[in-house]
Amino acid sequence: MNATFKRDVFFSFFMFTADLRPQDSDYTQVLINHLQALTDMGYDGFDLHIASRAATVDHRLEVEAYVGLKKAFDEAGLAEVKFTTNVGTTRTFDPTSPYAEQRGQALSYLKSRVDITRVLGGDSIMSGPFLYPYGVFPVTDANEPMWGDALQDWMKSRYQAARSVFEELAEYAAAQGVKLAIEPVKSWETPPPNMVSEVLDFLDGLGPSGGGVTIDTAQVVMESQGPSVFRDNVARAARQDRLCYVHLSAPDRGAVRDSWIPWDIVVNEIEPVYRGPYLVEVFNAIPPFDSSMRMARRRFWRPGEDAPVPGVASAYDVALAALQEVREQIPSA
Repeated sequence: MNATFKRDVFFSFFMFTADLRPQDSDYTQVLINHLQALTDMGYDGFDLHIASRAATVDHRLEVEAYVGLKKAFDEAGLAEVKFTTNVGTTRTFDPTSPYAEQRGQALSYLKSRVDITRVLGGDSIMSGPFLYPYGVFPVTDANEPMWGDALQDWMKSRYQAARSVFEELAEYAAAQGVKLAIEPVKSWETPPPNMVSEVLDFLDGLGPSGGGVTIDTAQVVMESQGPSVFRDNVARAARQDRLCYVHLSAPDRGAVRDSWIPWDIVVNEIEPVYRGPYLVEVFNAIPPFDSSMRMARRRFWRPGEDAPVPGVASAYDVALAALQEVREQIPSA
C-alpha cells in the first residue's frame, strides 16, 4: 500500500434497522441523528439495507422515496457522506427461478436496487446475498429438505437460470457506476453460494464486468475451506478485479472489539490487494435479526430509540470501540 493511502471505514445500519422506511419523515430524523453521531466519531460512510416490498409495489415509487431520503440527508449536512447498500433477493424476486416471468420480476427488482444505490451513494457498491433468495431452503416433492449432494446438484440449474439475469444486471449496473458484490452467507442461514469460491465460480462465466464478491470475516470463520483455499480465493478475486467489498464482522455478529475476527488474514491477505472501504458490520439483537439469527445476547440500546440499559453498552459505544479497533489493526484505516 502507498504510505499516503487512507482507507475509508464504513458502519452498517444493521445496528439500528433492516428497514429505512424512506417515506416516514419522523423516522428519517432518527436516521439522521444516528448518521451525524457516527460521522462525528470518524466513520467515512455507511451501509444501508434496502428492504424488499410486495410485488405489487411499483419499483419507480420505491426509487423516488429514496430520492427523497437522500435529499433529507443532504439538507441535514450529510451531503458528503458515502453510502453503500445491502440487498437480498426473495422467494418472489428470484433470479434463479426456472420460470422466465419470475426471473424477469427479479431483474426489475434488482435494477431498482441498483438505482437506489446510485441515488444514495453515487459511484458505489451494491452488496449482499442477491443471487439465490436469502433463507429460502428448497424441498423435494415429498416436502423433505435438500442437503448435501442433493442440494449442490439442485443448485446447478439455478445458477444456470440466473446467468442471463446477471449478464443484463451487470451491464445495467456498470452503466450506473454501481459495483455488484455478491456476498456468500453461511449454510445454516441460506442455501449456496455459501463460500467465496462458489461466487467466483458463478462469476467466471459472466465476463470482466459481471460483478464481484463481498468477503465477510464472519462468514470466513464460520464457513470456509481453510486458510490455504481462502488465500487462493483472495488472490483469484483480486487478479480478476472482483474483490469489491470487505466486511469486518465478528462470528457472533456482535461487538468488534476483542472478538474472533481473523485480523491476520485481513492484514496479510486482503489489505495488500484490496482498495475499497472496510465495513464494520454489527447485527443488533433487534427484529428481524434476533429471531432469524437466534440471538440470545442483549440488545445494544440505541440512543434516541431505546431507554438506556444500565450495564449494557449502547450502539454508539460499540461503534466507537469498533472504529478504534479497526484503526489499531489496519494501518491504512
